[in-house]
Amino acid sequence: MDILLIAAAVVPAAFLMLRVYKADKLEREPAGLLWSLVILGVASTSLASFTEQLGDIALSYYVPDTSMTYNVIMYFIVVAVSEEGFKYLLMRMRTWKSPHFNCRFDGVVYAVFISLGFALWENISYVLTYGFAVAVARALTAVPGHACFGVFMGTWYGLAKRYELAGMPEESKRAKRMALLVPVLLHGAYDFIAAIQEEALGAAFVVFVLGMFIVAVRTVRKQAREDEYLYQNPVDFEP
Repeated sequence: MDILLIAAAVVPAAFLMLRVYKADKLEREPAGLLWSLVILGVASTSLASFTEQLGDIALSYYVPDTSMTYNVIMYFIVVAVSEEGFKYLLMRMRTWKSPHFNCRFDGVVYAVFISLGFALWENISYVLTYGFAVAVARALTAVPGHACFGVFMGTWYGLAKRYELAGMPEESKRAKRMALLVPVLLHGAYDFIAAIQEEALGAAFVVFVLGMFIVAVRTVRKQAREDEYLYQNPVDFEP
């Protein structure tokens, strides 16, 4: 039974990884690099869990955990910054100077793989604790959600590399900031809306998730279609 539950937890993330990998038409990344990103995504779950526990303890001293202020700080800062921050940090350490980072779409591939490594491991723990029903729910929401955060992170990350190679350091720094800020805001909004148990916000969650999924899919297609080697043309791209 545990094997079936683990399979149910792993398959959604593996499916999305495969879809993004196949979308990379110009020059696909080596398997070793991609596997290392998945492993780093798994490692980021432990790092994020540690900082989230510390943040929760510190926040609870000053703000009641039933208040709106607590929810805003917890989900937008403690959780979102911890999870997206460690994904971004480990991804950058592994890929920024890699010779394989030579196409614009590579940024999307890297960010999605490390994000889905995070989601895969997180999903296994949830599914083994709460059962198959949770696996189905997370396959439709949390796992694609992490993939979406990765798409937006990777779009700006690839642009940052583009700017650096074009000799535009300030623009590269701005794109790096956006590579972290955009997924943090989306992640915070996702968790915040999901945590508020009100009927109106339940409907808002569905709209938010569907909208994010649609934009992410379109972004992947656009990025893959317009992919190019980073050193070929002048910078003329904005996500």
